[in-house]
Amino acid sequence: MYTGRFAPSPTGPLHAGSLVAALASWLDARAHGGRWLVRIEDVDTPRCVPGAAEHILHQLATCGLESDGPVWVQSTRGDAYAQALRQLQTAGLAYPCACTRKDIAQALHSEGHTRERHSELRYPGTCRTGTGGRPARAWRLLTTTDFNKNSHTALEFIEFNAPFFSNDEWHWHDRHSGWHHQNVARQVGDFVLQRADGLWAYQLAVVVDDAAQGITDVVRGADLADNTPRQIGLQQALGLPHPRYLHTPLVLGNNGEKLSKQNGAAPLDLSNPLAALNDAAAVLGLPRWAGNDHTGPVSAAQPEHIRSALADWVSWWAARWLA
Repeated sequence: MYTGRFAPSPTGPLHAGSLVAALASWLDARAHGGRWLVRIEDVDTPRCVPGAAEHILHQLATCGLESDGPVWVQSTRGDAYAQALRQLQTAGLAYPCACTRKDIAQALHSEGHTRERHSELRYPGTCRTGTGGRPARAWRLLTTTDFNKNSHTALEFIEFNAPFFSNDEWHWHDRHSGWHHQNVARQVGDFVLQRADGLWAYQLAVVVDDAAQGITDVVRGADLADNTPRQIGLQQALGLPHPRYLHTPLVLGNNGEKLSKQNGAAPLDLSNPLAALNDAAAVLGLPRWAGNDHTGPVSAAQPEHIRSALADWVSWWAARWLA
């Protein structure tokens, strides 16, 4: 059965870009006759804002978007992540790392490399053969492995266009934009599974939780497409099923950058939820809902308008995105 999800981080209220991702994933689930789940991704606890998770759920409900099952909270799932890390350690696919960000930057500079992939530093593999007596700070995935040969469990591929590893690259298929590829070892390096502060890394948590919740389809913003090869590698290493992926357009600010909480994106104005949903639909290439679209404050009939609009958009989504 199709199972999709929306997984916000509670670092603040939803903004316009967040609603686009939420609406897209909800529409895709409804168009497939499937389930839509909400998961609060709060593993990066220092960045989480008290009360933000509850506020996000209220914002979604105001827009008619409610989870079809219990809302999972990642900060309660540490035992599952620890078990996954132990599995990788036992298989020789994870190793301890003593490097600081300064160490990594200096190593890359000495090799003549510059910083790639925006703010991330490509890990040069310094501790693959040991920490040199330094205390371990984090755990990393060994990305130089051919995971096709190191999977210990039969894999469940969702469709024929399943990801595969070839010529040191992961090849994966986006339902809307087609095939993509990335050499994770060269472009990203051995990425972190457990951080130096003991917190679980996003990549490990999301892979473990997607499998545990039976997620068959991941629909999210295009800014997260770069995470997909790393997550596929982890799925393969852990013997977990591969969901299908679909990445949707981003909402950009006046400076041309993606709207985000980090760059001060304004919280959603839900004084008129249907107007906010119409704006999100427009980003996805869907028509504005034409029936009784109020431009003033919320009226008593507004929930009915929202339900009508969502039903119309499911049909449009099915025709546009499922073709």
